[in-house]
Amino acid sequence: MPHPTPPSVLRRPALWIGTGLIAAVVSMLFALLYVGGNVNPRGNLRDLPVALVNSDAGAEIGGRPVNLGEQVVSGIQKAAQGDKSIDWQVVSREEADKRLGRGKVFGALVIPADYSATVAGLTAPQPAPQGKAAPPTMTVLTNQAAGSIGSSMSSQAAQKAAHAASAQLGQELLKQAAAQKTPLPTAAQLKLADPVTVTVADGHPVGARSAMGLSAFYYALVLVVCGMLGANVVNSQVDTALGYLHTDFGPIRKREPVQHTSRVRTLAIGIALMLGLSLVMGTLVEVATVGILDMDASHLGLLWLYSVATIAVVGIGSLALFAAFGTPGMLLATIVFVAMAVPSSGATVPVQALPGFFRALAEFEPLRQVTEGLRSLLYYGAQADAGLTRAWGSMGVALVAALLFGFAVARLYDRKGLHRIPHPDTEADTEAGVGAPAETPAPATA
Repeated sequence: MPHPTPPSVLRRPALWIGTGLIAAVVSMLFALLYVGGNVNPRGNLRDLPVALVNSDAGAEIGGRPVNLGEQVVSGIQKAAQGDKSIDWQVVSREEADKRLGRGKVFGALVIPADYSATVAGLTAPQPAPQGKAAPPTMTVLTNQAAGSIGSSMSSQAAQKAAHAASAQLGQELLKQAAAQKTPLPTAAQLKLADPVTVTVADGHPVGARSAMGLSAFYYALVLVVCGMLGANVVNSQVDTALGYLHTDFGPIRKREPVQHTSRVRTLAIGIALMLGLSLVMGTLVEVATVGILDMDASHLGLLWLYSVATIAVVGIGSLALFAAFGTPGMLLATIVFVAMAVPSSGATVPVQALPGFFRALAEFEPLRQVTEGLRSLLYYGAQADAGLTRAWGSMGVALVAALLFGFAVARLYDRKGLHRIPHPDTEADTEAGVGAPAETPAPATA
């Protein structure tokens, strides 16, 4: 039989159709998932948590006690009734700091204790020397550790609310000044029209070598990719060691003798190898990022354990997909652990700014859980309720699900006799089709 030439192979319609369908599905899925999750974050924004703190102690204006901070809070809440993009959480300053330090809110708007007093000083009958009266202030706190884009959205919303409150207050102060029938210089009128000074501060600072709050995401992505690629390496090496695959070293092709074993045992061998490699890979990832690149990190022992466990769970999950679906399992693993995981991770665009489909994915996609756990380890002092408990719990559930699924499918294939090499007594160089008898090798000829 003549050897096939490149033109003859390329003329086969099945080659073009099969390859073309796979390429079309992959490119369409990646485009829809990656771009679809991030194309319109502001339009998809719903219930972004932002703390609203009223520390105003109140003051006496015109002979009656008032608390202008309460009026600001009431105005913001009223405006939010028609706009569900921001979830304003009215809390104390102490509680706001706790939520910022656990990643529960993306920022805060703080009304200080002297807010009413400074406003009263602007229109006092005997004011301080011209231009010396302290202006009322509000402080916007950011939280890059919770995500830079979410923190930016929170900051913009808080500043917008503060400026709206300032404009409303300015109208009232100008009316009071007009009622006193005391002419005001133009500069004083402009000052009263927008009296509040809005300052922006970092509510929960991150280190200079934390990628502006994105190091947790990049580290998580490295762990997930290491787990998936490690599973690919383990899968091919196990098949090579058992004689199912050739090994090419340049022009030299080598193949081990076929060692017949069940699918269940093959999966068990792969999982054992994956566990061993996870120790090596997790250690090297931490050494590279923390030791060589000097990434800001604490709790290094917990970080190492978390890294090893993440790689192991992702790797075992991938091996389960390989055992169940064969070669297409590699594509499924890529879709599950990368294509669907990255846009739903909440690491760049917050979950609150994702379309509904991606919000649903975020509830179980591994990259989101891994990232939340790493934020706790890297930014929030390894606090359990800052995402670490959820991450470990999700990891445990994923591990159990992967083991049950992988071994159940492998056992089913074995019980039905769907062996990778149907006849153990035949060691042909090429495998027969699933369920089909192996061909009898032709006698050797000189």
